[in-house]
Amino acid sequence: MTELHVAHIVPEPVQAALDHLVGLPIAEVERDLILATLRETGGNRTHAAAILGVAIRTLRNKISAYAAEGHDIPEPPSTSAASAGAAAEMDRCEA
Repeated sequence: MTELHVAHIVPEPVQAALDHLVGLPIAEVERDLILATLRETGGNRTHAAAILGVAIRTLRNKISAYAAEGHDIPEPPSTSAASAGAAAEMDRCEA
């Protein structure tokens, strides 16, 4: 029987990225993945939690820990800007 190697299944760029992770503590890899996902979602915690498959509470707890360690945490979208946009839309509808 032929032995199956991951390199036969995983594209080379992906394998190179995976090889880069070998030897790193899993907590560091998890932190980097969470922070990268937050950057990708523009800081949207709910969306990031859904992508990562974790509860929003778990994500918030991890973010708090990372912030306490001094890591740069992407800010969530501004709710005041969204509120201002909704108010402007309502004003246009009333006019």
